[in-house]
Amino acid sequence: MKQQWKPGTMIYPLPAALVSCGTPDSSNLITVGWTGTVCTDPAMCYISLRPERHSYAIVADRMEFTINLTTEAIARATDWCGVRSGRDFDKWAETGLTPDPGRMVS
Repeated sequence: MKQQWKPGTMIYPLPAALVSCGTPDSSNLITVGWTGTVCTDPAMCYISLRPERHSYAIVADRMEFTINLTTEAIARATDWCGVRSGRDFDKWAETGLTPDPGRMVS
């Protein structure tokens, strides 16, 4: 029997991504569950951040970010970054991850 459900956000599981944003002198990591492809030509992707998140202002100001796909090796760091705020912690130092400058993709 066919079921009709009201629209919602029930397409799970979504892969968590670790997003880095900021400048070489001041950057942050945030774990996001809302990310995906907008277009393939030109290549465009998206993330969804709530305005109250620390990284929201950083991304809104710089209009750039890097989506880092996660692996089993960084699963603990990805989870940790998802439950701590960059306002209160240096996530790079706390997780042992190393920032690497991004490059412009055009």
